[in-house]
Amino acid sequence: MRAIVERALPARLGTSFRWLLASSWISNAGDGIAMAAGPLLVASLTRNAFLIASAATLQWLPPLLFALVAGTLSDRINRKLIVVTVDSLRAVMLAVLSISIATGTVSVALVLGTLFALSTAEVFADNTTATLLPMLVRRDDLALANSRLQVGFITVNQLAAPPIGAALFTVGAAWPFAAQAVLVGFGALLVARIVLPKHEREGSAVWHDVVEGFRFVRRHAAVRTLVLTIFIFNITFGAAWSVLVLYATRRLGLGAVGFGLVTTVSALGGLAGTLSYGWITRRVSLGDIMRIGLIIETFTHLALALTTQPVVALSIFFVFGAHAFVWGTTSITIRQRAVPTMLQGRVTSVYAVGVFGGLVIGSGFGGVLADHLGITAPFWFAFAGSAVFVVLIWRQLTHIAHDEPAPAAVS
Repeated sequence: MRAIVERALPARLGTSFRWLLASSWISNAGDGIAMAAGPLLVASLTRNAFLIASAATLQWLPPLLFALVAGTLSDRINRKLIVVTVDSLRAVMLAVLSISIATGTVSVALVLGTLFALSTAEVFADNTTATLLPMLVRRDDLALANSRLQVGFITVNQLAAPPIGAALFTVGAAWPFAAQAVLVGFGALLVARIVLPKHEREGSAVWHDVVEGFRFVRRHAAVRTLVLTIFIFNITFGAAWSVLVLYATRRLGLGAVGFGLVTTVSALGGLAGTLSYGWITRRVSLGDIMRIGLIIETFTHLALALTTQPVVALSIFFVFGAHAFVWGTTSITIRQRAVPTMLQGRVTSVYAVGVFGGLVIGSGFGGVLADHLGITAPFWFAFAGSAVFVVLIWRQLTHIAHDEPAPAAVS
């Protein structure tokens, strides 16, 4: 058993990393439970399609509104304190929501407000948590450590927890949120055990700090390429995936259960990709991993636009899932290697703006295209847009393969 633990979590990664990993897995379990229970709760309270859609909108808005502020704060004050405080507040909010459901005093307005508040808190927790790992493990171990965190995210958040959340909801609507409150609170206690090096600093004006983060991204070739790539590719991805439920149910004829199977298959692909990540990085450079990933994503859109066969489509989703998690692990590893500790939070927040900005823009395109040109139109748009961008960005991807940290000072 000890040998298995050592292979999965080498002692050189340190005790603090193991506390971070345990906290991540436990918190992801709670978030995965809510992933299924949240939409079910809103749908149980109203049949108004606008209000049901608003639940998703209110969960997407906070990263755009608060990511830059979250990044600035995480570079100014004690990062462990931020995570522990915010996750504790999340646990309290979830407990209040659970009580309101159990006592029959819950309302749509309360649920929507709570979802917005929880998503806002999660922006600060997630941004700051992403800055902890480079402070705990060596640069050469970042890829391994990130892959271990991703395994937990896929297996717990994507695969195991959502069915548990749905099952708990059938027992009682309050139970999933009570369970999430307990898990998030326990995750905060585990983070409190982490020992970090001193990192607080005196900050200037908030706006100056935000600009400094953007300036670093603009000047650093590898990070700039990453942000630009995720922004553009999330426009194309968002366009296609915004109508995924229609694509799965109408074009593939999978039905509601089959649509859930799409998520499961993608997560299984992600698990396969993450488990093989160490083998991949020993044989393929980071730049080539990114290039291969962009090609896979481009032809994913084309293949989905062409096929009407569920088996073929599910195979494509499996491959795409593997790509998505390999890309995600590579991207965060590159940023953690390249960005000085004092700028980790702000650069991560700029990256988050690119992620969610692309998704919001792409989702708008996808809805319009599907309404006017049919369900496959967003996939054709995604294929064409991705293909053009791959050609334009191809040479820039050589910057990704750098292996030196950036200078600590940015002026």
